[in-house]
Amino acid sequence: VTSALIAEELAWGDLGLALAIQSPTLVALPVTDFGSVEQKQALLPQFVAQSFVPGSLALVEPDFRNDPFKPATTARREGGEYLLEGQKCFVPWQDGGETVLVTATEGSRAQVFLLPRAAKGMTATREQNMGVRALPTVELTLAGVRVPASAKLGGEAGCDVRAIVNRGRVGLAAMAVGVARAAFEVSRDYAKQRQTFGAPIATRQAIAFMLANMAIEIDGLRLLVWEAAWKLDQGQDATREAALARHQAQRVALEVADGA
Repeated sequence: VTSALIAEELAWGDLGLALAIQSPTLVALPVTDFGSVEQKQALLPQFVAQSFVPGSLALVEPDFRNDPFKPATTARREGGEYLLEGQKCFVPWQDGGETVLVTATEGSRAQVFLLPRAAKGMTATREQNMGVRALPTVELTLAGVRVPASAKLGGEAGCDVRAIVNRGRVGLAAMAVGVARAAFEVSRDYAKQRQTFGAPIATRQAIAFMLANMAIEIDGLRLLVWEAAWKLDQGQDATREAALARHQAQRVALEVADGA
């Protein structure tokens, strides 16, 4: 819940910076929750050192059928190695990061693999997005990328991709609250100052009702985010709540920004 509050406030200021500032958690939290002892020892110290080290997670795929729990990207075991093939998009790619977490299907189950950003066979193409332009993102192509079996997050046992996705959905939804709130507050203040025919436009029924609906939607979304975050705090399965928060966040952030 505390992290959701922080994410909302950071995104109220700037979504690109909020995503950049919180990017270390994309690697640090999954490794903390599911990493083997060796993986924790190798990766976590850099995230608690004095210098900022960004993190990177390759989850989304450039396909309308994209399902984070059933990635089209594949990981095939060959002896003591894994062979990864596939494509990812919207991957944060700040300078200074050395590790990217990649989700892939192994057999019938989604798993996560720790790849060095300089891995042979992996190419990063800079994206040109309509929004969040302050955050560099890339499309990753994995063509015959080979990594040792030890690169699988959690070792042989693997990890719970659903838990990683749920936490991410709650964080993104919290940031959507911040973006929507900022848009609402700017438009509300403007409506009180802008005058037509001798009165602020905020006194016009159409404008007043729109602002009221925006405020209601934002508060409702925030409560969905807090419910999902609370369930995560309690160690409970928050899949349903995280999905609801994410779905509502997409709608509310767009409609509030458009109304503003």
